[in-house]
Amino acid sequence: MRSRAARFTFGAVAWIAFGAAAYFLSQSEKHIAQMQAALRAFDLHAREASDALADLRASQQAYVAAGQGVAFWTGKVATTVETAAATIAALGRATTSAGARSALDEASRTLAEFSAVDQRARDYLKTEQPLMAADVVFTEGGETAVKAARQVEDARLAEHQALDASEAARRTEEAQALAAAAALAAVVIALLLPAGKIAESGLEGASAADTPAAAGTSWLAEAARAAGAPPPAAPAAAGDELLLRGNVEDPAPYVPSRPAGPVLRAAAQLCTDFGRVSDLEELRTLLARAADVMDASGLVVWLGDRAGGDLRPVLAHGYSPQTIARMPNVPRAANNAAAAAYRAGKLQIVLARPGSASGAIVAPLLSSEGCIGALSAEIRGGGETSDSVQALATIFAAHLAGVRATTPEASERRTAGSAGI
Repeated sequence: MRSRAARFTFGAVAWIAFGAAAYFLSQSEKHIAQMQAALRAFDLHAREASDALADLRASQQAYVAAGQGVAFWTGKVATTVETAAATIAALGRATTSAGARSALDEASRTLAEFSAVDQRARDYLKTEQPLMAADVVFTEGGETAVKAARQVEDARLAEHQALDASEAARRTEEAQALAAAAALAAVVIALLLPAGKIAESGLEGASAADTPAAAGTSWLAEAARAAGAPPPAAPAAAGDELLLRGNVEDPAPYVPSRPAGPVLRAAAQLCTDFGRVSDLEELRTLLARAADVMDASGLVVWLGDRAGGDLRPVLAHGYSPQTIARMPNVPRAANNAAAAAYRAGKLQIVLARPGSASGAIVAPLLSSEGCIGALSAEIRGGGETSDSVQALATIFAAHLAGVRATTPEASERRTAGSAGI
């Protein structure tokens, strides 16, 4: 894109997207912190209410204990009932979930029942019927106090569950905002830095016979030649099976744990560097940085062709040379995630197996001619279900597909021109 005004406009759009995403993430984190502070205050008042109810039970039982002053304990019970009622009412005003509010309403009614039971016990004591008073205190009074305490605890648990659900929803929105900003940045960078710009500067003065462009190749094709054809009969190792196995499932919700800001900045810088790559060694370095941003323990670039040839591992990061040498070619019709991404041109997710294997993401390498390969990533800690990690894999795969010296059609034209046709 040569228009300075257009470049400025697209650059401004990218910065505005970054700013909006950063502002949203900041406000969202502040809201989550406020909710957590409110929950801590709710927990404190819930414990105070539970302690007051426990004191009620013990104080009421002192009515019929030998050597105790009934007048003192009846006054203490009355004061404690008022304290517990005020605390439960304050909890009801502070709660944010319907379940907690319902439990606290029941606790208030139960406390009112306790007051009625306490009045009966006092009446029996006034008429000098201590046995009847003891029966009321140790059966109805004790059970009512315990029931009210249990209802307060139910309200506390319901409030925790409501906060967890709200926080999970906020985290999902943050991941979506990050993915949207990263995708927009990738589009803007792709418009500002065309994929063929790097290769065109290196083609001046070179003949059709001694340049990669004349042969219709790319840096990925150069990596394929350097890697060579692996032994077709070699079995896949345990690590390779993770990246190639089938059983692609729908991912479950996942809450990303890494801060969004640093990941977004690193992804944006990587997108820029992908547009500037000039040799295979730089591409390997960028692959290692991409693995770090995605929190991937290993990455493999699989290259096929637009005619549907077998996928070959041409670049890898995080695996030993022996493991890479044992990676077999993957037929297009194979029953695994890499082949599925190659055939369908869509992102594939392989969920982690509990106690055994990590999860994986396979993103197709899409060019103007169709799907030419795939990028497989072995993800740590269940991150394959993260929207942001999936978006990063898609972005990096798009840039890897774009790191090409020229298209086959352009190569044929250059080759014909060099031959004097």
